[in-house]
Amino acid sequence: MNGGFTHITVLLEEAVEALAVRADGCYLDGTFGRGGHSRRVLEHLGPDGRLLGFDKDPQAIATGQTLAAEDGRFVIVQRSFAELGEEVAARGLQGQVSGVLLDLGVSSPQLDDPERGFSFMNDGPLDMRMNPGQGISAAEFVATASAEELARVFKEYGEERFARRMANAVVERRQVQPFERTADLAEVLKAANPAWEKGKHPATRAFQGLRIHVNNELGDLEAGLEAALDALEVGGRLVVISFHSLEDRIVKLFMRKLVKGEADNMPRNLPIQAKIFEPRVRLVGKAQFASEAETRANPRSRSAVMRVAEKLR
Repeated sequence: MNGGFTHITVLLEEAVEALAVRADGCYLDGTFGRGGHSRRVLEHLGPDGRLLGFDKDPQAIATGQTLAAEDGRFVIVQRSFAELGEEVAARGLQGQVSGVLLDLGVSSPQLDDPERGFSFMNDGPLDMRMNPGQGISAAEFVATASAEELARVFKEYGEERFARRMANAVVERRQVQPFERTADLAEVLKAANPAWEKGKHPATRAFQGLRIHVNNELGDLEAGLEAALDALEVGGRLVVISFHSLEDRIVKLFMRKLVKGEADNMPRNLPIQAKIFEPRVRLVGKAQFASEAETRANPRSRSAVMRVAEKLR
């Protein structure tokens, strides 16, 4: 069902090891993708273990349904991991989950399939939605957003320093002809970008910004982290793999805040119970990166950062 596009799972062994899988545990794979992590978790589970997979992408869901038909311990749901709290509550698993894995970003089949519109390397329809049946496409957003809004998305989510200049070029060109194809948009962005990093296409950052906006990736991440913490049992592990600095910053700050306890957020003069100072999680090891061998075999793993926390209360 993935149209021949392969996906190499990043930090496969490291992530599954970090989950510390128990044979009878209940685990959540918040980003099923093509099931690399899920299959490895299932290998560690006994007959009473359970694994619940989430994904927005219809092709990922098709792969997940095949796996679910082969292995009764696995269930796949077509939802964002931001909604895992509702799903966990509906299944009566709140506070009983042994581990949650979030492998963020876009899978290789999504990037490599021009029909999905994630990449400018191969021309395709300008879509970029993880679930093409939901929300507005990148083409619709680019057609209707103001120059200010486009510049904000390029700058905030793409970290593009020529955001305003590129946004103005997009607005000017769309008055003549709307953008429908990735290559067309990439050409206009390239022409408006006076300087870019060596070895990087000049449209890279703007495309990243659009993708993050269209899929509400950072909002989903913040909601998903909170929901994952609530779903975990005491001693349960949260394992998150990020692929760019914006995601990693959110994960790092979220975990750091929980290590400090909740007193940081309280007004100064309130009488505070000692429990508020107690950390809610402990960090397991330091941030982990892909090995040299892995980055050689899979260049996309170069930017991967894995952080792990264990729930204490």
